[in-house]
Amino acid sequence: MKARFWGTRGSLPAAADTLDLRQKIIDIINASRGRQFSGREDMAEFAGTQLPFSQSGFYGTNTSCVEIIGGEEYVICDAGSGIRDLSHHIMTDDEGRGRTFNILLSHLHWDHIQGFPFFMPRYIAGNTVIVYGGHSDIEAALAYQQEWSNISLPDGADIRFEILEPGRYYNIAGFDVLPIRQNHPGVSYGYRFERNGKSIVYSSDCEHQDYESNDYPFIEFYKDADLLVADAQYQAKDAFGAKENWGHSSNTVVTELGARAGVKHLCMFHNEPTVNDTDLEKYLHETRRYLEIYDPEATMQIDLAYDGLEIVV
Repeated sequence: MKARFWGTRGSLPAAADTLDLRQKIIDIINASRGRQFSGREDMAEFAGTQLPFSQSGFYGTNTSCVEIIGGEEYVICDAGSGIRDLSHHIMTDDEGRGRTFNILLSHLHWDHIQGFPFFMPRYIAGNTVIVYGGHSDIEAALAYQQEWSNISLPDGADIRFEILEPGRYYNIAGFDVLPIRQNHPGVSYGYRFERNGKSIVYSSDCEHQDYESNDYPFIEFYKDADLLVADAQYQAKDAFGAKENWGHSSNTVVTELGARAGVKHLCMFHNEPTVNDTDLEKYLHETRRYLEIYDPEATMQIDLAYDGLEIVV
């Protein structure tokens, strides 16, 4: 199994502006002072091993879209603006014809469905697109979105909608999939994917208010997951302060939950769109340090999602 991240920002897309790029260039020039490069391969090695990610890469601009690979068909979590890049990849790779695409929506907020009109396989005859979720009005919401979108093409694919019940396992594209109801304005749903003894949990847009209780249901839902993709948009001071009840979690909370649940790899997700790459990287380092303090014996790996990241379990 593998998770491939096509969109990792929360709330709205985040542009990489000129000032951010200029600062990256300045930092790279400063880091390379006094070094003689023998050629492009030497430069690539330097960029890949000697520079922090905040200088050599970008955390990304797109909103939520994660592909779960290893099943019998395409499986996609959420249809934020990242699904447009996934669409381009599919069309370039195999023209996206005669395929089945399973899209599991966490909820119907704009940042999780705004890319759906730009998912090109939906316009190709012979394809099947099945949209899953826990909300009864998914079909109506996406129909209204398409009516007012900039794309006026008629759907060519067979598009279906299936409502899932929390706490019940479903077989989707060869995965055993378990949905859970999450605390978020308007309600959101998380999904646990299991196949061949491996598990990936996608848990975006969830605020954990009773997470310290011994019987908190997400401990069992996350239990022993090989990979947990978890909403950690806010710092603790925001999650328990001005942004309390906004429906998102913090790095400290998901770290504690992951450690208690025996998660092997935590990938923080739904990144705050107003935070630049340097501060996001600092956020990651602070979270790793927090785990060392919270549970010195913990072996859980912690990463921060970025557009283009792939994690194999």
